[in-house]
Amino acid sequence: MSTLFLDVTRLLTRLFDGLLPTGVDRVGLAYIEKYGAKARAILSERGFSTLLSERDSQQTFAWLLSSTRNRNAIRALIARACLNRLRESRLNGILLHTSHNGMEFGRYYDAMARRQIRSVFMVHDLIPLTHPEYCRPGVDSIHRRRMHTALKRASGLIMNSQATLDSLTAEAQRAGLEQPPCVVARLASGVMQRPLAPRPLATPYFVMLGTIEPRKNHWFILHVWRRLVEQLGAAAPKLVVVGRRGWECENVVDMLERCESLKSVVIEESHCSDEQLHAYLQHAQALLFPSFVEGYGMPLAEALALKVPVLASDLDVFHEIADHIPEYLDPLDGPGWLTRIQAYARANSPERNAQLKRIENFREPTWAEHFEHVDGFLERLR
Repeated sequence: MSTLFLDVTRLLTRLFDGLLPTGVDRVGLAYIEKYGAKARAILSERGFSTLLSERDSQQTFAWLLSSTRNRNAIRALIARACLNRLRESRLNGILLHTSHNGMEFGRYYDAMARRQIRSVFMVHDLIPLTHPEYCRPGVDSIHRRRMHTALKRASGLIMNSQATLDSLTAEAQRAGLEQPPCVVARLASGVMQRPLAPRPLATPYFVMLGTIEPRKNHWFILHVWRRLVEQLGAAAPKLVVVGRRGWECENVVDMLERCESLKSVVIEESHCSDEQLHAYLQHAQALLFPSFVEGYGMPLAEALALKVPVLASDLDVFHEIADHIPEYLDPLDGPGWLTRIQAYARANSPERNAQLKRIENFREPTWAEHFEHVDGFLERLR
C-alpha cells in the first residue's frame, strides 16, 4: 500500500497560537485519528513544503490530538523539518489535505509530483465565489485560484456534501475546466456522547454556534432578541452566542457591547470548551442556525446528534443533512423567527415536542461512513 501524507500546517499553526479547533480543524483531527498511525506529516507555507520524519510526524499527531501546546518544541520540530528537506528522497503515496490552505500554489503540486505523491484535497465550500459579499475583500480571487488550480492539478477531490459538489461542478463548467475524480463524503458531527451535564442556566435559552461573521446572520438574530425583550421583558429567553469574533462584524459587536436591553439576556462565549458547549447544547430549547449560506453546517448535525431541536435557514445543504427534521425559515423572516423562538421557549412546547419526535428518525453521519467513502475513493486512485 502506498504511504499516506497529511498536511497539518493549519492545525499546527492554530495549536501554536493557542486557538480552539474550528469545524475545518475537527475534520483534520479526524483524519489524523483515522490515518495518523501509518502516515507522515507535511508542513507547507505559500506552496513550499517539507516532510516530517516518521518520529516527528507521530509526535506532531500526538500533540494535535491531545491539544498539547509546547511552542519551543514546535519551533524545534519545524527547524528539523526544514533541514530534512535537503535530504528528501522520492516517495510514493497520496497526500490528504483537509483544509483549503495552499491549494492555489502550483509549486505545491509540483513538489508533490517530484516526490511521486498524488494530491487529494477536501473542498469545504465555494462561498467566496458564490457569495463574495459575505467574505473579506480579495478572498474571492484567492479562492477562485484555489478551486481552478485544484481542478487542473489535483489527483482527486473530496466533497463534504452534494451541495458543495454541485457548486464546484457549476464553477468548472463556467470556467471551461474538467473535474478530476470526486467523491462526496459527508462529515460526522464530531460530538462525543457524554453524560447529561448540569444545566448551565436556570431559565430557557437558545444557542448560536459559529464564528461571528456576516453570513452567519448574528446581527439579525440580535435584533430579533431585542424585540423579544421588548415584548416579554424579564420573561424573555436567553441567547448564548458561542464562537469567536471574526471579520467585518462591527455591527454585531456594537449590539453585543452597547445595546442595553441585550446585556442581561445575551451571553457571549468566545472561548468555549467542548465540555461547556455540550452542556449548553444538551439543555437548549433549540440551536439557531440562520446562515445565509453554508458549505455543510456541522452545528446542525451536532445538535441533532444530541437530540436538540434546530431552527435553521431553508438551505439545500441543510435539507441534505437533516431532511425534514428542523424547522426551516427564510434567514430574513423576522416575524417568522420571532414566532418560532417564542413557541420553542414555552414549557412543554407542542412545536418543540413535535421536532423532538422527528429527531428520533435522524440518521447521524458517522466518520465510519465518511472514511468508507474515502477509502474506496483512494483505492480507485491507486
